[in-house]
Amino acid sequence: MKQKRLMMRTSILAIIAIALAYTLYSNFIADRSVAKAGDLSINFVLNDLEGERIELEDYKGKGVFLNFWGTYCPPCVKEMPIMEELYAEYKDQGVEIIAVNASEPKLTVERFVDRLGLTFPIVIDQGNNVIDAYGIRPLPTTILVDEHGVIVRVFTGGMTEQMIRDFMEEIKPGT
Repeated sequence: MKQKRLMMRTSILAIIAIALAYTLYSNFIADRSVAKAGDLSINFVLNDLEGERIELEDYKGKGVFLNFWGTYCPPCVKEMPIMEELYAEYKDQGVEIIAVNASEPKLTVERFVDRLGLTFPIVIDQGNNVIDAYGIRPLPTTILVDEHGVIVRVFTGGMTEQMIRDFMEEIKPGT
């Protein structure tokens, strides 16, 4: 009788351990990204904070620094002022930034933008449709799109000033 209970408990624990391992793998390790270097970018239409329509297709002919972020993400907060500084330098060279916020309330995003004085287009992906279409996980993730609409690079994680500069050089039209 004791041996039967031990076998039953061991079996249940093994099933729980397998389920836990699968959950951890599928949520944190498995690569679910849809966007890959060499693929065409996925078009989307979102409104910026002023209500202006932003469509990725409209940026053909320019390099697009597509940054997925959230105000609650420390690396995102750290890289935003650097992106703003370099945006002023690279905008006239044909590089645009589109910052796609991960479904936060508009007021939260507006206060964040005002506090940092950000001037590049910022859109809110309510419902995370664009984030899901690109397979973005985790934040921040940056997708570099060349002037032809082709994804050049997908980078996950926080960026330094030098990295952002190098990425903008990489998607500058004519390079």
